[in-house]
Amino acid sequence: QVQLVESGGGLVQAGGSLRLSCAASRRAFSSHAMGWFRQAPGKEREFVAAINWSGESTYYADSVKGRFTISRDNVKNTVSLQMNSLKPEDTAVYYCAASSLSTIGVVTAAERYDYWGQGTQVTVSS
Repeated sequence: QVQLVESGGGLVQAGGSLRLSCAASRRAFSSHAMGWFRQAPGKEREFVAAINWSGESTYYADSVKGRFTISRDNVKNTVSLQMNSLKPEDTAVYYCAASSLSTIGVVTAAERYDYWGQGTQVTVSS
């Protein structure tokens, strides 16, 4: 069982930055591919970014590419999402997720993730 706790959300003006962090409870964290998803009011949950177990491979949704950076620290059992040049359309609840899928690559499909955090709210004002 992996427990995930997100932090770092908040209210920011358009063009600003936020850094989300996700702390994992399990030592085997390094074996899990990790991802960030978001869900805006009235919309389905969507993929944001993913990172493989070692941190060597990353993948981003087109909507955030060049603005967001995902990273992980397998010693501290954390995964982060640095968000720059934020836009009002980035407003959503952001979720951290861990996948038990046996792969050396990234995982982008929500149904492939087994563990989810409770979410952290990000609000970008115009």
